Amino acid sequence: MPQDNAAVVVYSTCPDEACARTIATRLVSAHLAACVNIIPGMVSVYRWDGKVTSDNEVVLIIKSQQSRVDKIIAEIESNHPYDVPAAVVLPVTAGSKAYLSWLLSETDAPTSHAG
Repeated sequence: MPQDNAAVVVYSTCPDEACARTIATRLVSAHLAACVNIIPGMVSVYRWDGKVTSDNEVVLIIKSQQSRVDKIIAEIESNHPYDVPAAVVLPVTAGSKAYLSWLLSETDAPTSHAG
């Protein structure tokens, strides 16, 4: 089981930049994420309701720590229009000591719901 203060990256997608900015702002404002990268212009090909389809999407790369994962996923799910939004947690096994220290300090602050 990962340590609560282990750094993680949460990968998610949104249908458009407005949705991505809403989720990113809420996560950073509530100290659930130190930083969220928003990358427009992705095309996803997937099977849904038995049919292969494709959509333009926006990628979210959310940098945080393990102790915040459940709240991050809850924020994604409650602010997302998809029935099943993507939320995949990836462990960070190494990185810049200074960056990881900053990431943990930004996400150690008390959690509050962003407006």
